[in-house]
Amino acid sequence: MNKWLLEAESSDNAVEQVVHFKDKVWEWVTDANMWANVLFSGLRILLIIVLTRVIIKVVYQIIDRSMERETRGRLLANSRRFSTVGGLLKNVVTVICNFVMIMLILSEFNFNLGPLLAGAGVVGLAIGFGAQSLVKDVITGFFIIFEDQFAVGDVIQTGTYKGTVEMIGLRTTRLLSTTGEVHIIPNGTIVNVTNYSLANALAVVDVPVKIERGLETTLALIGEALQGIEERNENILAYPNILGIQSMNTSEYVIRVAANCQPNARDAAQRQIQSDIKQALEKQTALEEAEAERKARELEAQAEEAASAVGAIPRRQVAAAQEGEKGEN
Repeated sequence: MNKWLLEAESSDNAVEQVVHFKDKVWEWVTDANMWANVLFSGLRILLIIVLTRVIIKVVYQIIDRSMERETRGRLLANSRRFSTVGGLLKNVVTVICNFVMIMLILSEFNFNLGPLLAGAGVVGLAIGFGAQSLVKDVITGFFIIFEDQFAVGDVIQTGTYKGTVEMIGLRTTRLLSTTGEVHIIPNGTIVNVTNYSLANALAVVDVPVKIERGLETTLALIGEALQGIEERNENILAYPNILGIQSMNTSEYVIRVAANCQPNARDAAQRQIQSDIKQALEKQTALEEAEAERKARELEAQAEEAASAVGAIPRRQVAAAQEGEKGEN
C-alpha cells in the first residue's frame, strides 16, 4: 500500500514538472521582450556586417587610387611592385576589419571579451617571439617593395651576391647570377644594396700604346675609330671622351677613353670600344707594314740599279780600250 502511494506521488511530481517545463517554454516563446531583443540584436549584427563590407570596399578603392597615382607619377614605377603593395595593404585592412567585426558580433551575444582579448594578446606575443626571423623578413620585404629599392629585372649586389632580380617576395628575394646560379636571399639579411640599373653607367677603357707611336697620331686614330659608335651600339649614349694619357712608362703609355652608356650596359659598351680601337690599330699596323715593305722594295730596286750602274762603267771602259787598240793597229 505504501509503495503504491509513493509511486502515485512520484508520478504526480513528474506530471507537475512536465507541466511546469511546458509553462516555461510557453512563457519563453511568448516573451515579447526577448523576441524584441533578438530582433534588434540580429539587425545590429546585420548592420555590423554590412558596414564592415562597405568600409573594406571604400578602403580598397582608396588604396587602388593611391597606387594608380603613384604609378603615373613615377618614371621608374613597376606595376608588379605596386600591385604587391596594394595587395598587402588590402589584406591587412581585411584582417583588421574582420577581427573588429567578430568582436562586435560576440559582444552582441554577451560574451566577455576581456579574457578573449588577453588570450589573443598572449598567443600573438608567443608567436612573435617564436618567429622573429620570419617577422623580420616580412617587414623588410614590405619596405623593400614600398620604398622602391629595386625591381624585378634590376641587377643588384647585396653582400657577396650579385645578379638579376627574378622575384621579390615579402619573405625572400631571388637573384640569378651571370653564371647561372640562383640565389634565394631572406629579406631580413639584406642590409646594403647596390643597384646597377637605376642610373646611366660609365664605361672606361684603357688603351696601351707602344712608346714609339706618336701621341697625336694615336689620338687621331682612336678618335676616327670611335666615330659613329653610338649608332653601331645602342648601349652607348654619346660619342666617347678621349681623356688622354692615363699612365706611362719606358715601354708604353696608356690612353683612357670614357663613354656614357645605358644602365647595366658597361661591359657591352667597353667591349664595343675595345673592338673598334683594336680593328683600327690592326688596320693601321697593316698599312704601316705595307708601307715599310714598299719602301724596302724601292730601296732594294735602287740598290740594284746602283749596282748595275757601277758594273756598267768598267764594261764601257774595257770596250773603249779595245776600240782604241784596234784604231792604233
